[in-house]
Order: sequence, then C-alpha cells, then structure tokens
Amino acid sequence: MSERKDSAIRCFETAHGLPCWVLEMRDSAYVLGVDENGLIQHLYWGAKLGLDSDYGNPAAFPGRSDRPEGISNEEFLVWGGLSYTEHCLKASFKDGVRATSLLYDRAEIDNASVHPSLTIFFNDAHYELSVRLRYVVVSECNLVVRNTVLVNTGNNPIDLERTMSATWRFPLRDGYTLRTLNGEWSAEFQIQESPVVVGKQVIERRTGSRGHDAQPWFGLHLPGTSETSGELWFGALAYSGNFQLILERTANNQVSLTGGISDFDFGWRLGPGESFETPAFVGGHTTKGYEEASRSLHEYEIAHVLPSRFAREVRPVLYNSWYVTEFDVNVANQSDAADRAGQLGVELFVMDDGWFGRRNHDRAGLGDWYVNPEKFPEGLGPLIDHVKSLGMSFGLWVEPEMVNPDSDLYRAHPDWVYHFPNRTRSESRNQLVLNLSRRDVRDFVFDFMHRLLGEHDISFIKWDMNRPFSEPGWPDAPEGRDREIWVRHTEGVYSILTQLREAHPEVLFESCSGGGARVDLGIMSRTDQFWMSDNTDPVDQLFMTEGFTLAYAPLARMAWVTDAPYAGNRVPPLEFRFHAAMLGAFGLGGNLPSWSQEEMEQAAQLIDRYKAVRRTIQHGRFYRLLSPRAGQLSAFQFVNQDRRESVLFLFLLGSRYHTHRQWVNLRGLESEARYLVRDGDAPSEEVGGQALMVRGLFVEIEGDYVSRLICIERVPQ
Repeated sequence: MSERKDSAIRCFETAHGLPCWVLEMRDSAYVLGVDENGLIQHLYWGAKLGLDSDYGNPAAFPGRSDRPEGISNEEFLVWGGLSYTEHCLKASFKDGVRATSLLYDRAEIDNASVHPSLTIFFNDAHYELSVRLRYVVVSECNLVVRNTVLVNTGNNPIDLERTMSATWRFPLRDGYTLRTLNGEWSAEFQIQESPVVVGKQVIERRTGSRGHDAQPWFGLHLPGTSETSGELWFGALAYSGNFQLILERTANNQVSLTGGISDFDFGWRLGPGESFETPAFVGGHTTKGYEEASRSLHEYEIAHVLPSRFAREVRPVLYNSWYVTEFDVNVANQSDAADRAGQLGVELFVMDDGWFGRRNHDRAGLGDWYVNPEKFPEGLGPLIDHVKSLGMSFGLWVEPEMVNPDSDLYRAHPDWVYHFPNRTRSESRNQLVLNLSRRDVRDFVFDFMHRLLGEHDISFIKWDMNRPFSEPGWPDAPEGRDREIWVRHTEGVYSILTQLREAHPEVLFESCSGGGARVDLGIMSRTDQFWMSDNTDPVDQLFMTEGFTLAYAPLARMAWVTDAPYAGNRVPPLEFRFHAAMLGAFGLGGNLPSWSQEEMEQAAQLIDRYKAVRRTIQHGRFYRLLSPRAGQLSAFQFVNQDRRESVLFLFLLGSRYHTHRQWVNLRGLESEARYLVRDGDAPSEEVGGQALMVRGLFVEIEGDYVSRLICIERVPQ
C-alpha cells in the first residue's frame, strides 16, 4: 500500500514490512506506524522532514514493559496487560472481564476530501468490540483533528468506563512548560504556566457543563518560547461537558497528554449494534511561538467550526438592557432604553431576564416560558415593532436548561430534574437542572424555543446556563445507563441547538454560562459567539482577552461597555471602556437613560469609529503586541487579510513620574508598502511597513486608564 509523495496522507512500509502513515500539513507532519506486535506506535510530530524514512521506524520502539513507570509510545493505549501509563479506553464485558486487547485490522486513507483523513481499524482479540481511530488533516491551519469511534458488533452489552479522544505524545526533550487557561467566575481565561515534572498534571471539569476554572485547551512549549518564536505543541478539545486533560511525564522522561470526556462518575452502556463517538481533539505544532499557534486555531474556527451562516459576517453592535431595569422589565422602560440605544447607532437590542412567567426576581418563574401578561399585556409584538422602527433587530435572553422550584413547570414535572431519591435537591441560584437526558425534556425545550422564535421576529438568542450539576441522578434511566447523564446532557444541548438553527437559520446565538463557563470548540460549532465574562471591568477584560485569544478567535468574543465604578472604585474614562470592549464583537450594557448628553454623543462617535474598522477587528489577523501582564502599557493589533488596513489599540493603566514613551513594534504588515498612520486628531504620518515592524511606532501617552485607537492604512501605489 502506498500513496504519492505529494499526498496529504500517505502510507509507506518500513524495512520490516510494517505500514507507517505520514500526515503532512503546511509546515508540520504527524507520523505513526504498526510495530511487530500489531500495536500502533507514535513516531513523530514536528516540522516536516525531507524523507519518509527520516520519520522513524515503529520496530525501534520496545513495546510495553512491566516496569511501572511505563515506556509505551502507543497512539491509543487501552487498559489491560502491562500498560500502566494513562490509557484511552477501559471497558467491561458481560462475563466480567475488565481488560481490552486490541489487534490492528486495517487502515483507510481518503485524500479526495477537502480535509484528507486516515481511519485505523482495530478489533478486540476475543470480544465483539471494534475501535476506529480517525485522523483528519487541516493542512492550511497546520492542525490534526483526532477522535475515536467504538462499535459493539456483537449481541451483548459492553460497559464503557473511560473513552478518551486521543493521547498526544511529545518528543523526548528537557524543560517543557505547560500553559493552561484557568480562573473563576468574573476572572476567566487566566494564563497559568507550570514546569512539567515527573507525575501527572490534571486539567478537568466535573460540574456537568459550567466551569470557569478550567479550559479544554493546552500549550506545551520548550525553553525560550515566546509570542513570536519557539517550538510548542497545542490543542483544544471540542467538548462542553465534563472533560479531562491529563499531562503525564514518566520517570524515563516520556511526556504525553491524554484528553477527552472525564471518567469521573462516567459510564456508558454500549448496546448491541450501537456506537459511541468521542469529541474531536484538535492538535497543532509550530516553531513560531504562541502567536502562530493562536492564528492556526483562529483560522480553523472561522473556516471550519463556527456555523457557516454568520462565520464570515460582521457581528452587530449590541445593546443589552439588563442594567436598566434588571427583572423589572415592561413595554415602557424597554422602549425608552431602545430609543436611547437607537440614538447611538446600536444595531441589535436585547432584552434580558424578567420577561416571562412570574419572573419578578431570581427565585421564581424559570421554566415558565410564556410572555408575562402584566409586563407585556399585548405580548412582545409592540416592543419588537418599536425596536425595528428604530432600525434595530430584536433579541432575547433565555436559560432553557434550568428551572426554579417555584414554577408551574416544576410543580407539574418534579421528576424532570436531576435528583437522587432520599437525598436533598440542592439549589444553586434558586435553580435546579433539567434532565436533558430525557427525550420528553429535550422535546419540551425545543418546542418552547421553536414556538418562541416562530411567533416573534427575533434575530438573536443569548442562551445562558447558570449553575453546576448536583445530585446527578436519573431514577428512571434504562438499566445500566444512569451515569450516561454527563454526556447525554451535553449531547442534548447540541441536538436542540442544531434543530433550532435548522428551523431558524437567521437567528444568531450567543453562548453564556454565568460568563465564560461554557466556551469551547464543541459549543462553538452550534453558536456564533461567547459572552466572555460577567466582569465588565475594562482593565480586567484586557487580561481575560489575552487569555481568551490564545484559544479562540476575537470574532467570537462578546464584551460590553457598562457603567463605572468597578472593583476598587475604579472609574476608567468612557473611551477606555469602549476601546477595551472593541477587541472583538462589541456590545453595550450601561444604563443609557442615566447617561448625560455628552456621554451619549461621545458614545455615538466611538460606535461609528468601531463600525468603520470592525471587519478588520473581527476577521483580521490578531497580534498580542504587549501583554498587560508585562507592564503598564498593553497593545493589541489587528491586520486585515490583504494587509491593507491595521487597527492598533493601546492601553495605559497608569504613567509613572512623567509621560510614558515607548516604541511599539507592529506585526503583520507588508514590508515594502507605505502606510498612513492616523492617531485621532494628530497629523497623519506616512511610514514604511518595514519601519513600523522593525523600528516600531513611537508612542507618547500619559495619565491613568488612557487608551488610543490608531488606524494604519496602506498607501495606494
């Protein structure tokens, strides 16, 4: 079996007659092969090499060892036999056997598809279990996408106890550093780095779906790696439920990372003829630092993950009226807020919580998805018509996965929530979690959302999810399937959103979970943007934006301008707040009826300026020039695809002693071109692209919480 040398995926045989597969991308290669024992060994992941034979020989690997520290380099390690490092699969069979033994069967290569793929087939040596490892090459983004499919080909059920998507194995090197994104509510996407020592480092979520503390993303870099240089490997799991990323370094210096659905309290009964597919795990390699790693993910997300309907469009300027009234919404105050938003050039008006059921506070009404007749005697129609008459579209907040015990829904269906008999149903935020593992509950959620969107001219939905799971019981579950809820809930959310998008393709969806607790590639493929954080402090948002953009495209980041003061009685100027919110999709959430005429005029001017450059911001290449973690001045740059336009944001938290003066080196411009630099009301300056990148742009800036938006346009030749 062989493939042409120019194929993205090709197979060659070693001197021992063993098949190996080379997966080549634009700049990197991923290589694996079958050893003499029929095991799939990982051979190479790094920069492309000249000859297939340069990538190694699976016969050189010693297989498994009975030494407890383990020396296996297997692509897909199963629990059973002499395998002691992290494994991808653990299963139990009907006769009580809890070990799996997989034998290589065959491989299929598809180079004809837009994204070439390799599928490797295994069968258990005794039981009727088939395992398929799938690799998809996204060459232009330098990425490999991996996942696994498990198929029961027999007549007896198989109980799955662990089903990881993949193990990534890294070269034998010293000095690895792990970079992760951690945090808490209102402090999401914090960058953390730690040395890779012997043992295990675990990144995980156990709360069902919502989790501010851990992101399913990693970076693993060698000494000296920075934004613009250095070798690193990175990856992101496309999953919104409980997950685990387990980085392991053995005593003999092997480093690997195994990731997928968390096995905490997990179980899945694979019935006869049934299959189970694990989430996609995206991985990449670069020698050009974190900037290039981020760009690979950003381009992949926009081209292949975000729903195609809105992926290439600019996001509208949004206004959310929550801070005007909170729960006390009605036709009059929402119409007044809409009037004010329309004056600013807002394009999308969103009404938040409080419009449905007996929802006068957060203790009642959640789950009763009918328009409150006291607040809106004629329904939502008059408000929507008013909003549209102002030139804006209309959106709503919903929280479909939750219910208040004080609701008609809960009183009618107390069995519809996760619970254990004889145990308290723990409330959080006065809420319980609806059991989306049940078809009738999923049907209820889809039906009310489908009816809501079908009966009203709604262009936007903010889908919230505000509490973790507790008492994750499903008393009426089919035998052996009660622990499937962790996965079935996530699949239920995916299924409902997919159906809604098919039925209402013109609706833009935003994922929210008490801020940024449900941000990942899995939910990204069903929604169009993320609410990054409930913390709208512009200073804090600079730090969160830096972390967010390591893994996710700025296009998908929604942030609002809200009213000061913030933490520590901080009161940044309106311009600073606007500029911080402009680093992606842009929104407003301030109490506009309380804003002065001067503030309204300034806001309208800033929104006009954002609209003039938002395509470059949302769809251009993104550069983290100066980190807010490194000093008082931070800088972020966007460059459009043809390098004709660039937008530079500068943020000074505070100047010391005198004016802050600094050369800021730009990136991504055309070296031979000349650019016109426009910095507010200052005289425009014509500068060469090479000079702006090598020498830099000289900046003089003074004060506390001062920001600048600088436009850089290529001069026509």
